[in-house]
Amino acid sequence: MSASAPGVLNGHRTGQPERNVFAMAHTHHLRTSTKTTSETPSSWGPAADPAYQAFLILRSAFTIAPILFGADKFFHLLVNWDRYLAPTIAQLSPFSVHQTMYVVGVIEIVAGIVVAVAPRIGAPIVSLWLLGIIVNLLLIPGYYDVALRDFGLFLAAVALWRLSLAYSARTLRPIRHSV
Repeated sequence: MSASAPGVLNGHRTGQPERNVFAMAHTHHLRTSTKTTSETPSSWGPAADPAYQAFLILRSAFTIAPILFGADKFFHLLVNWDRYLAPTIAQLSPFSVHQTMYVVGVIEIVAGIVVAVAPRIGAPIVSLWLLGIIVNLLLIPGYYDVALRDFGLFLAAVALWRLSLAYSARTLRPIRHSV
């Protein structure tokens, strides 16, 4: 089967739209003058849209992770978070290292809630927060691998930010922009 255009089978025009769903999944974005079937990935609803799925996955991850990690700043069940605060940054804080991590925990919990409710606002907040974490980690010798991991999280948060511009937080449907 050809993935070049609907209605083409092995390079020959068949006169009928191609019925192979997999081929249509690869060609639904192509504009052709050939009439296609009404069964396209977009007609399956928003749940079949890969970009929408990515939006939901990233929104869920950047809701749950900051809330869990923020809450753990108070309990230290996962790790002793105090050791992740660079001495240079700790000197800037009017609080002790432990108290500063409480403040960090509250900020992370709030950021996670904002991502859940309004990802267009929450995603850039989390992106900037992750940049701050990366700078902090680069100031601590031996934490460069964690900084690199957080850079990957930063890129994912930026991707969520971009996707949140296409999908409404309230309706969870694509927003139609006037052309």
